Amino acid sequence: MPGYRHIDVSEVGDVTVVRFRGHRIVDDIDILELGQELFQLVDVDKREKILLNFSAVEFLGSATLGKLITLEKRVRNAGAKIKLCNIRPAIFDVFKITNFDRVFEIYPDEADALAAF
Repeated sequence: MPGYRHIDVSEVGDVTVVRFRGHRIVDDIDILELGQELFQLVDVDKREKILLNFSAVEFLGSATLGKLITLEKRVRNAGAKIKLCNIRPAIFDVFKITNFDRVFEIYPDEADALAAF
């Protein structure tokens, strides 16, 4: 598994669990690099079940939301599945306002999300 700068990747059974290293994902270059790392999971590594764990994330920039939508499209086009978990209330409010809560399956914790795969 390659080294990543912005995410930690682990396996729980056949699910790839992604944990974000940054607490604030707002800088353009960081968002660009983060997107490349996430896209690699689908495009290069061919991961079929991906769980994004947001437990460390306190703030997301709007460009990060765009990367998540692009990732969701790539996952769907690859016939894979993606779920999200541990999203803080303030970030979840943004997800609701932007209807991301309808695009993504979002779970309160990692155990619930893993069980849903």
